[in-house]
Amino acid sequence: MNITARTSVAGVIGHPVTHSLSPVIHNAGFASLGVDWVYIALDLAPNRAQECLVGMRALGIRGLSVTMPHKTDMAHLVDEISPQARRLMSVNTLSLGIDGRITGESTDGDGLVSSLQAVGISPAERSVVMFGAGGAARSVADALLRHGCAHLDIVNRTLAAALVICDYAPDRCAAQSTNDQAAVAAAMQRGDLIINATSIGMGQPATDSTAIPFDPALLRPDQVVVDLVYHPLETALLHCAAAVGCTTVDGLGMLIHQAALQQQLWTGQFPDVQAMARAARAALDGSTSQAPQ
Repeated sequence: MNITARTSVAGVIGHPVTHSLSPVIHNAGFASLGVDWVYIALDLAPNRAQECLVGMRALGIRGLSVTMPHKTDMAHLVDEISPQARRLMSVNTLSLGIDGRITGESTDGDGLVSSLQAVGISPAERSVVMFGAGGAARSVADALLRHGCAHLDIVNRTLAAALVICDYAPDRCAAQSTNDQAAVAAAMQRGDLIINATSIGMGQPATDSTAIPFDPALLRPDQVVVDLVYHPLETALLHCAAAVGCTTVDGLGMLIHQAALQQQLWTGQFPDVQAMARAARAALDGSTSQAPQ
Protein backbone atom coordinates (compact mmCIF):
# COMPACT_ATOMS: atom_id res chain seq x y z
CA MET A 1 0.00 0.00 0.00
CA ASN A 2 1.50 3.30 -1.17
CA ILE A 3 -0.19 6.11 0.77
CA THR A 4 0.36 9.56 -0.71
CA ALA A 5 -1.01 13.07 -0.28
CA ARG A 6 -3.66 12.15 -2.88
CA THR A 7 -4.86 8.96 -1.16
CA SER A 8 -8.61 8.92 -0.45
CA VAL A 9 -9.50 8.01 3.12
CA ALA A 10 -12.40 5.88 4.32
CA GLY A 11 -12.98 4.20 7.65
CA VAL A 12 -15.27 2.64 10.20
CA ILE A 13 -16.77 4.60 13.11
CA GLY A 14 -18.13 2.94 16.21
CA HIS A 15 -17.43 2.28 19.85
CA PRO A 16 -15.50 0.14 20.36
CA VAL A 17 -13.75 -0.64 17.06
CA THR A 18 -10.36 -1.81 18.28
CA HIS A 19 -10.86 -5.36 17.04
CA SER A 20 -12.84 -4.54 13.90
CA LEU A 21 -12.20 -6.71 10.83
CA SER A 22 -13.34 -3.90 8.55
CA PRO A 23 -9.88 -2.37 7.86
CA VAL A 24 -8.54 -5.77 6.80
CA ILE A 25 -11.55 -6.46 4.57
CA HIS A 26 -11.78 -3.03 2.98
CA ASN A 27 -8.07 -2.57 2.34
CA ALA A 28 -8.04 -5.96 0.58
CA GLY A 29 -10.99 -4.76 -1.49
CA PHE A 30 -9.31 -1.49 -2.43
CA ALA A 31 -6.14 -3.40 -3.37
CA SER A 32 -8.16 -5.70 -5.63
CA LEU A 33 -9.51 -2.64 -7.44
CA GLY A 34 -6.13 -0.94 -7.73
CA VAL A 35 -7.58 2.32 -6.39
CA ASP A 36 -5.69 4.87 -4.28
CA TRP A 37 -7.79 4.47 -1.14
CA VAL A 38 -6.99 3.52 2.45
CA TYR A 39 -9.36 2.42 5.21
CA ILE A 40 -8.86 2.96 8.94
CA ALA A 41 -10.74 2.40 12.21
CA LEU A 42 -11.93 5.48 14.12
CA ASP A 43 -13.30 5.07 17.62
CA LEU A 44 -16.22 7.48 18.03
CA ALA A 45 -17.78 7.81 21.45
CA PRO A 46 -21.59 7.72 21.81
CA ASN A 47 -23.55 10.92 21.09
CA ARG A 48 -20.82 12.43 18.87
CA ALA A 49 -22.34 11.60 15.48
CA GLN A 50 -23.00 15.25 14.59
CA GLU A 51 -19.37 16.18 15.28
CA CYS A 52 -18.29 13.27 13.11
CA LEU A 53 -20.22 14.62 10.12
CA VAL A 54 -18.59 18.04 10.55
CA GLY A 55 -15.19 16.39 10.65
CA MET A 56 -15.96 14.18 7.65
CA ARG A 57 -16.74 17.25 5.55
CA ALA A 58 -13.84 19.31 6.89
CA LEU A 59 -11.26 16.56 6.31
CA GLY A 60 -12.69 15.26 3.04
CA ILE A 61 -13.15 11.71 4.29
CA ARG A 62 -14.75 10.02 1.28
CA GLY A 63 -16.67 7.24 3.01
CA LEU A 64 -17.46 5.83 6.42
CA SER A 65 -18.86 2.52 7.59
CA VAL A 66 -21.13 3.07 10.58
CA THR A 67 -21.53 0.57 13.38
CA MET A 68 -22.92 0.59 16.92
CA PRO A 69 -23.93 2.84 18.55
CA HIS A 70 -24.28 5.36 15.70
CA LYS A 71 -26.52 3.78 13.04
CA THR A 72 -29.79 5.33 14.20
CA ASP A 73 -28.27 8.73 15.02
CA MET A 74 -26.77 8.99 11.53
CA ALA A 75 -30.13 8.21 9.96
CA HIS A 76 -31.45 11.43 11.50
CA LEU A 77 -28.41 13.59 10.75
CA VAL A 78 -27.30 12.95 7.16
CA ASP A 79 -28.13 15.40 4.36
CA GLU A 80 -29.69 12.70 2.21
CA ILE A 81 -30.85 9.19 3.00
CA SER A 82 -31.77 6.30 0.74
CA PRO A 83 -35.40 5.07 0.87
CA GLN A 84 -34.27 1.76 2.34
CA ALA A 85 -32.24 3.36 5.13
CA ARG A 86 -35.10 5.76 5.83
CA ARG A 87 -37.50 2.84 6.21
CA LEU A 88 -35.11 1.14 8.62
CA MET A 89 -34.01 4.42 10.28
CA SER A 90 -30.56 2.83 10.28
CA VAL A 91 -27.46 3.86 8.31
CA ASN A 92 -24.33 1.75 7.94
CA THR A 93 -22.72 3.68 5.07
CA LEU A 94 -21.83 7.38 4.68
CA SER A 95 -20.69 8.83 1.36
CA LEU A 96 -19.30 12.34 0.88
CA GLY A 97 -20.35 13.95 -2.39
CA ILE A 98 -18.34 16.49 -4.36
CA ASP A 99 -20.86 19.11 -3.22
CA GLY A 100 -20.06 18.37 0.43
CA ARG A 101 -23.38 16.66 1.10
CA ILE A 102 -23.34 13.39 3.03
CA THR A 103 -25.61 10.53 1.99
CA GLY A 104 -26.61 7.69 4.31
CA GLU A 105 -27.42 4.21 3.04
CA SER A 106 -27.76 0.67 4.37
CA THR A 107 -26.00 -2.33 2.82
CA ASP A 108 -26.37 -4.83 5.68
CA GLY A 109 -29.45 -6.71 4.48
CA ASP A 110 -28.42 -6.79 0.84
CA GLY A 111 -25.03 -8.01 2.03
CA LEU A 112 -26.67 -11.06 3.56
CA VAL A 113 -28.75 -11.76 0.46
CA SER A 114 -25.64 -11.42 -1.73
CA SER A 115 -23.72 -13.81 0.52
CA LEU A 116 -26.52 -16.37 0.20
CA GLN A 117 -26.70 -15.97 -3.56
CA ALA A 118 -22.93 -16.42 -3.78
CA VAL A 119 -23.35 -19.99 -2.46
CA GLY A 120 -26.38 -20.73 -4.62
CA ILE A 121 -29.15 -19.96 -2.13
CA SER A 122 -32.00 -17.61 -3.04
CA PRO A 123 -34.46 -16.27 -0.44
CA ALA A 124 -37.23 -16.11 -3.06
CA GLU A 125 -40.29 -18.20 -2.20
CA ARG A 126 -38.70 -19.42 1.03
CA SER A 127 -40.30 -19.50 4.45
CA VAL A 128 -37.85 -17.81 6.80
CA VAL A 129 -37.57 -17.97 10.58
CA MET A 130 -35.37 -15.24 12.01
CA PHE A 131 -34.32 -15.07 15.65
CA GLY A 132 -33.73 -11.50 16.83
CA ALA A 133 -35.28 -8.12 16.08
CA GLY A 134 -32.43 -5.65 16.49
CA GLY A 135 -30.84 -3.39 13.90
CA ALA A 136 -29.19 -6.18 11.91
CA ALA A 137 -32.41 -8.20 11.98
CA ARG A 138 -34.45 -5.27 10.65
CA SER A 139 -32.07 -4.78 7.75
CA VAL A 140 -32.02 -8.50 6.96
CA ALA A 141 -35.82 -8.71 7.13
CA ASP A 142 -36.21 -5.77 4.76
CA ALA A 143 -33.84 -7.34 2.22
CA LEU A 144 -35.44 -10.79 2.45
CA LEU A 145 -38.89 -9.33 1.84
CA ARG A 146 -37.65 -7.23 -1.08
CA HIS A 147 -36.07 -10.34 -2.60
CA GLY A 148 -39.30 -12.28 -2.48
CA CYS A 149 -39.32 -14.51 0.58
CA ALA A 150 -42.77 -16.08 0.92
CA HIS A 151 -43.14 -15.77 4.69
CA LEU A 152 -41.08 -14.41 7.59
CA ASP A 153 -41.47 -15.41 11.23
CA ILE A 154 -39.62 -13.06 13.60
CA VAL A 155 -38.89 -14.70 16.95
CA ASN A 156 -37.76 -12.37 19.70
CA ARG A 157 -37.78 -12.12 23.48
CA THR A 158 -39.55 -8.74 23.25
CA LEU A 159 -42.60 -9.23 21.07
CA ALA A 160 -43.05 -5.49 20.44
CA ALA A 161 -39.72 -5.29 18.60
CA ALA A 162 -40.70 -8.21 16.39
CA LEU A 163 -44.04 -6.56 15.61
CA VAL A 164 -42.20 -3.48 14.31
CA ILE A 165 -40.59 -5.65 11.63
CA CYS A 166 -43.97 -7.15 10.76
CA ASP A 167 -45.05 -3.67 9.65
CA TYR A 168 -42.69 -3.97 6.66
CA ALA A 169 -45.03 -6.54 5.07
CA PRO A 170 -47.95 -7.48 7.35
CA ASP A 171 -49.32 -10.01 4.88
CA ARG A 172 -46.05 -12.00 4.87
CA CYS A 173 -44.78 -11.61 8.45
CA ALA A 174 -45.64 -12.95 11.88
CA ALA A 175 -44.14 -12.19 15.29
CA GLN A 176 -43.45 -14.86 17.89
CA SER A 177 -42.17 -14.66 21.45
CA THR A 178 -39.24 -16.84 22.45
CA ASN A 179 -41.27 -17.70 25.56
CA ASP A 180 -44.04 -19.28 23.45
CA GLN A 181 -42.44 -22.66 22.77
CA ALA A 182 -45.41 -23.96 20.80
CA ALA A 183 -45.36 -20.94 18.49
CA VAL A 184 -41.60 -21.27 17.97
CA ALA A 185 -41.97 -24.97 17.16
CA ALA A 186 -44.73 -24.18 14.65
CA ALA A 187 -42.58 -21.52 13.00
CA MET A 188 -39.64 -23.91 12.75
CA GLN A 189 -41.91 -26.54 11.23
CA ARG A 190 -42.88 -24.25 8.32
CA GLY A 191 -39.44 -22.63 7.97
CA ASP A 192 -36.84 -23.75 5.46
CA LEU A 193 -34.38 -20.88 5.96
CA ILE A 194 -33.38 -20.29 9.60
CA ILE A 195 -31.38 -17.19 10.59
CA ASN A 196 -29.80 -16.30 13.91
CA ALA A 197 -29.66 -12.49 14.02
CA THR A 198 -28.91 -12.37 17.76
CA SER A 199 -25.50 -12.31 19.45
CA ILE A 200 -26.12 -15.72 21.03
CA GLY A 201 -23.12 -17.94 20.36
CA MET A 202 -20.61 -15.12 19.94
CA GLY A 203 -17.28 -16.12 21.41
CA GLN A 204 -18.68 -19.45 22.62
CA PRO A 205 -17.21 -22.85 21.68
CA ALA A 206 -19.02 -24.84 18.99
CA THR A 207 -19.57 -27.63 21.50
CA ASP A 208 -21.59 -25.40 23.85
CA SER A 209 -25.15 -26.59 23.16
CA THR A 210 -26.54 -23.84 25.42
CA ALA A 211 -25.25 -21.14 23.02
CA ILE A 212 -28.14 -21.67 20.58
CA PRO A 213 -31.25 -19.42 20.39
CA PHE A 214 -33.70 -22.33 20.14
CA ASP A 215 -34.03 -26.06 20.76
CA PRO A 216 -31.78 -27.74 18.14
CA ALA A 217 -34.16 -30.70 18.13
CA LEU A 218 -36.41 -28.49 15.97
CA LEU A 219 -33.93 -28.58 13.07
CA ARG A 220 -34.51 -30.69 9.94
CA PRO A 221 -31.95 -31.85 7.35
CA ASP A 222 -33.74 -29.97 4.53
CA GLN A 223 -33.25 -26.56 6.18
CA VAL A 224 -30.63 -23.88 5.47
CA VAL A 225 -29.23 -22.43 8.70
CA VAL A 226 -27.49 -19.04 8.74
CA ASP A 227 -25.70 -17.52 11.73
CA LEU A 228 -24.80 -13.81 11.50
CA VAL A 229 -22.24 -14.35 14.27
CA TYR A 230 -18.81 -14.94 12.72
CA HIS A 231 -16.60 -15.38 15.78
CA PRO A 232 -16.26 -18.28 15.91
CA LEU A 233 -16.98 -19.10 12.25
CA GLU A 234 -18.47 -22.41 13.34
CA THR A 235 -20.87 -21.43 16.10
CA ALA A 236 -22.68 -23.91 18.30
CA LEU A 237 -25.76 -23.42 16.13
CA LEU A 238 -23.93 -24.21 12.90
CA HIS A 239 -22.19 -27.15 14.56
CA CYS A 240 -25.52 -28.67 15.58
CA ALA A 241 -27.14 -27.86 12.25
CA ALA A 242 -24.34 -29.55 10.31
CA ALA A 243 -24.69 -32.63 12.50
CA VAL A 244 -28.39 -32.82 11.60
CA GLY A 245 -27.55 -32.52 7.91
CA CYS A 246 -28.62 -28.91 7.31
CA THR A 247 -26.90 -26.62 4.84
CA THR A 248 -24.99 -24.05 6.93
CA VAL A 249 -23.81 -20.51 6.17
CA ASP A 250 -21.53 -18.59 8.54
CA GLY A 251 -21.72 -14.85 9.24
CA LEU A 252 -18.49 -13.77 7.56
CA GLY A 253 -20.12 -13.70 4.13
CA MET A 254 -22.59 -10.99 5.14
CA LEU A 255 -19.80 -8.82 6.57
CA ILE A 256 -17.75 -9.13 3.39
CA HIS A 257 -20.60 -8.60 0.93
CA GLN A 258 -21.99 -5.56 2.73
CA ALA A 259 -18.47 -4.11 2.66
CA ALA A 260 -18.19 -4.81 -1.07
CA LEU A 261 -21.48 -2.96 -1.64
CA GLN A 262 -20.10 -0.03 0.35
CA GLN A 263 -17.02 0.12 -1.87
CA GLN A 264 -19.23 0.09 -4.94
CA LEU A 265 -21.06 3.13 -3.56
CA TRP A 266 -17.80 4.95 -2.83
CA THR A 267 -15.70 4.09 -5.89
CA GLY A 268 -18.25 3.04 -8.50
CA GLN A 269 -16.49 -0.34 -8.78
CA PHE A 270 -17.24 -3.74 -7.22
CA PRO A 271 -14.21 -5.29 -5.49
CA ASP A 272 -13.02 -8.89 -5.46
CA VAL A 273 -15.02 -10.48 -2.63
CA GLN A 274 -12.81 -13.57 -2.69
CA ALA A 275 -9.73 -11.45 -1.97
CA MET A 276 -11.63 -9.76 0.87
CA ALA A 277 -12.70 -13.15 2.25
CA ARG A 278 -9.15 -14.51 2.16
CA ALA A 279 -7.87 -11.49 4.06
CA ALA A 280 -10.65 -11.75 6.65
CA ARG A 281 -10.11 -15.46 7.24
CA ALA A 282 -6.37 -14.96 7.59
CA ALA A 283 -7.01 -12.25 10.20
CA LEU A 284 -9.46 -14.47 12.09
CA ASP A 285 -7.01 -17.38 12.01
CA GLY A 286 -4.40 -15.13 13.59
CA SER A 287 -6.60 -13.78 16.38
CA THR A 288 -8.68 -15.22 19.18
CA SER A 289 -10.57 -12.03 20.02
CA GLN A 290 -12.20 -10.46 16.97
CA ALA A 291 -15.43 -8.53 17.40
CA PRO A 292 -18.07 -7.67 14.78
CA GLN A 293 -17.81 -4.49 12.73
